[in-house]
Amino acid sequence: MASTKDRQRALERARYERVQAKIAKQQLKARQRKRIAIALVIAVVLVGGGVGTAIALNTGNKATPAASSSASASASASPSSTAEKIGYTKSGTASKDVGIPTYSATAAAKPYTATIHTNRGDIVFTALTTKAPYTTFSFEYLAGKKYFDSTKCHRLVNSGIFVLQCGDPTGTGSGGPGYAFQDENLNYFGAATSAGTVTYKAGTVAMANSGAGTNGSQFFLVYKDSPLAPSYTPFGTITKGLDVLQAIAAQGNGTTDATTGNTPPKNPVNVTSVTVSQS
Repeated sequence: MASTKDRQRALERARYERVQAKIAKQQLKARQRKRIAIALVIAVVLVGGGVGTAIALNTGNKATPAASSSASASASASPSSTAEKIGYTKSGTASKDVGIPTYSATAAAKPYTATIHTNRGDIVFTALTTKAPYTTFSFEYLAGKKYFDSTKCHRLVNSGIFVLQCGDPTGTGSGGPGYAFQDENLNYFGAATSAGTVTYKAGTVAMANSGAGTNGSQFFLVYKDSPLAPSYTPFGTITKGLDVLQAIAAQGNGTTDATTGNTPPKNPVNVTSVTVSQS
C-alpha cells in the first residue's frame, strides 16, 4: 500500500506534468501566432511591392510582379483550383471589348515572332508556342484585335527585379481583357532555390498576374536577370530590342502614381501596335 509520502510525490509529479503540458501548449500557440504575424507582414509587403516578392495579392484584375530580390517561399508555383481550370474563362470587365478567344491546338502550335512597336523603338521576341500554348495563343489573339495599340507601359522596376510592365489599356495596372487563363511553363528556369526563387533571364517575356490562374493581358519584359518566384508564365524570348529596354531603364522612374502605386518610366513608353509574323 502506497505511503502518504508516495501519494504526495505522485500528486506533485502529476501537477508538474500538468504545468509542463500547459506551458508547452502556450509555447505552441505563441509560435503559431508568430508564424501568422510573419505571414501577414510578408503579405503586406507583397501587396505594397516594397521588400517582398512574387505575386501582389490584389483583388480585381490588378496583375503585378512585386519589386524585390528575396521571394517568399509561400508564393510557389503550386497550382490552385483556379489554375487547374484549363482554357479561357470570363473574368472581370474588359478594358477593351475584344471577346474571348476560341482555342485551337493546331493554330496555337505554330511558331511566331512578335514585334512590340513603341515610341522608344521596336522590341522583338520569339513566342514559346510549344511551352506556353494558351498564353501565346492569347497574346496573338489580342495583338490581332489591336488590343495593345495606343497603350502605355505603366510600370518600371529597377531595384531587386528589373522589368518593364505593359499590356493594360487603362494604364493603371488593373485592366484586363475580360477573361483569364491558367499558368504555363513555370518550370522553364528550373527548380526554385531555398528562397523560393528562380532567375528570370534578361530578355524574358512573361505574364504578370494577381495569383495563380489569373493571366489576362498584362505582361512584363525582363531587361536584366531577376530573381522571382516561379509564378509567372514565361512565353517569349527577346531577340531584338533588349538595348531599347535597357536604355528606358537607365533613364529611371518618373513620379510614383499616388492612386495606383505604379512607378512609371521617367520618359513615357507607349506601345503603338503589336504585329505577329508566323515563323
